[in-house]
Amino acid sequence: MANAEIDKQPDSVSSVLKVFGILQALGEERENGITELSQRVMMSKSTVYRFLQTMKTLGYVSQEGESEKYALTLKLFELGARALQNVDLIRSADVQMRELSRLTRETIHLGALEEDSIVYIHKIDSLYNLRMYSRIGRRNPLHSTAIGKVLLAWRSQAEIKEILHEVTFTRSTSRTVGSTEELLPVLERVKTQGFGEDNEEQEEGLRCIAVPVFDRFGVVIAGLSISFPTIRFSEARKNDYVAMLHRAAKQLSAQMGFHDYPF
Repeated sequence: MANAEIDKQPDSVSSVLKVFGILQALGEERENGITELSQRVMMSKSTVYRFLQTMKTLGYVSQEGESEKYALTLKLFELGARALQNVDLIRSADVQMRELSRLTRETIHLGALEEDSIVYIHKIDSLYNLRMYSRIGRRNPLHSTAIGKVLLAWRSQAEIKEILHEVTFTRSTSRTVGSTEELLPVLERVKTQGFGEDNEEQEEGLRCIAVPVFDRFGVVIAGLSISFPTIRFSEARKNDYVAMLHRAAKQLSAQMGFHDYPF
């Protein structure tokens, strides 16, 4: 897009276009100086410099030593690799999730950590008319969901506190955990028993059980869950549900390259 066209855009859109113009120019050449970049993207040197300093602070651009040359870091590659990992994860998970759906007829979710929330990245709807409302891409809190607890439980306390640092512990129901201090012993129990639960903590009338999915480095990259209306949840069958989830998550983790599933 020409610079004249960029200037006609609203300020926020124009800024985004300028950032991506600079990123594209940096991607085409190993190193670029401000003068070269300003000529290639048709912006003033002061504008290019301002954007470069912000991108450098965010970790997307590095300055080569004491020179005036700038280059892309691997942070964009990391973002792309994470997206590809989720694509592979979803493709592999679909078979396991459909089998869980066949066995239970309930809603099956796959969720991943996104900043300080859980994001549903795949879902198989319940075969019953009465079902949980959710959609792929929807965000939910970590502290009040079974998948959220699983995504946190295998992390260090320092990392957990960092992730939850700015989270508002909204009490969706009377059962919802109200603080990080209250949540930490719950997460220890989740890690010990190998599964997390949402016992009407996110929504009244809804139960959920989740287990971890590991990547090849033994890092929990997702949670796999079954959700039930409380009227269909059988406490006597809870261990069976957990066993089904563990079998599915073990196979999925193995497909991700992790063969020491602990449960």
